[in-house]
Amino acid sequence: MASIKDHPLRYALNSELHARPFPSLGAPHVAAYLAVRPPGDAATRDRSVDLEHLSALLKHYGAPLPAENATHYYGPMGKFALKWEQHTEFVTYTVFSDQISDRPFDPAEFDVFPADWRAGLNAERITSILLRLVQRPENNGQISDVLRDWFVPESLAVANVLDDAATVACDFRIDSAGHMRVAIFAAPQTGERRLGRIVQRMCEIETYKSMSMLGFAKVRDFGGQLNDLDRELTNLMAAMRASDAMAEDTLHKLLDISVQLETLSAQTSYRLGATEAYQAIVTQRISALRETRFMSRQGFDEFMMRRYEPAMRTVKSSEMRLQSMSARAIRASELLRTRVDVERSAQNQEILASMDRRSDLQLRLQHTVEGLSVVAISYYAVSLASYALYPLAEPFGISKGILTAVAVPVVVLVVWWMLRRLRSKIH
Repeated sequence: MASIKDHPLRYALNSELHARPFPSLGAPHVAAYLAVRPPGDAATRDRSVDLEHLSALLKHYGAPLPAENATHYYGPMGKFALKWEQHTEFVTYTVFSDQISDRPFDPAEFDVFPADWRAGLNAERITSILLRLVQRPENNGQISDVLRDWFVPESLAVANVLDDAATVACDFRIDSAGHMRVAIFAAPQTGERRLGRIVQRMCEIETYKSMSMLGFAKVRDFGGQLNDLDRELTNLMAAMRASDAMAEDTLHKLLDISVQLETLSAQTSYRLGATEAYQAIVTQRISALRETRFMSRQGFDEFMMRRYEPAMRTVKSSEMRLQSMSARAIRASELLRTRVDVERSAQNQEILASMDRRSDLQLRLQHTVEGLSVVAISYYAVSLASYALYPLAEPFGISKGILTAVAVPVVVLVVWWMLRRLRSKIH
């Protein structure tokens, strides 16, 4: 059978679907998770620096180095296992260990990332999490007692997930060591791959929640500027109704507001768009947990609805307000531009009417000048004709006065006819 030519990206794209497998974890287990955001623009930053940091961490433990241009890595790192992922805006490191400390959420567990490596990490921490995976006690009351010691009860979210495969708890607060805490109590029958998916999804929920909150911080920063522009726009639109308003000055001010709004929109469009995408991922990851209520406590979906969703609604409303103000400014500019055009048209009509009046006056003046010209030319022509006819007057017994009087109408008619013919040829 003849071979079929494959698309050059067929295998690469298919492999991408399987490139980031979930870890396989048993209970007990601990994980130290770090998400950092490198400096620079997400689209143009140098991603090779991320691989350099990863290689430095692996060299510290004498572990195999990643492939060139890798965007993910999973493998042993000394007595630990490391999962590394490179995303558009951030990079994540997750270190797993089956050597669990007697002290819950011991900050020393984060020392798996060496101090000198952390000091040389050219990036800002988005979030860091300590996860503790243990076997679930048979008595829910024991879990409740443990959670009371580990978390802040007021903001604690806890639920049974994935058809009661595990009980997951987190208060989404940063502890004194600077880390989030996540506790996972695994049911005895739960497989290692399923536990790995639970750990991965909890890390993703916290990471994408933190990234989406950057959009909330952004709208708070430009909220004051947006209020000022809104007030200026409202005042200008109110001033447009006044009959004595200078339309062109108002139009320039409106165009200036439109430029500021478009600039603000361009500066915030990426962050607001990313926030919407991150929020969708958070919602999807929580839905994928298929949580059920644990001892009448609030679950993750309820926590997000009360604490997280209002912030996201604020981001969305600010984005819609910015778009609405831009549209208002454009509509106001178009209306005012129409008003300016109408005023200019009226001015042009007045100018044309004035030009018509001046043309009519000029025509009348021209006719007057032409009449005077006939008189003046005729005067000189009669004088010349008289000098030419005087010698003929004496033989016929005609006086000079009578001869001049007879010559005047003839000369005037001839001069008038010649000037009219000349004017007709010019036109």
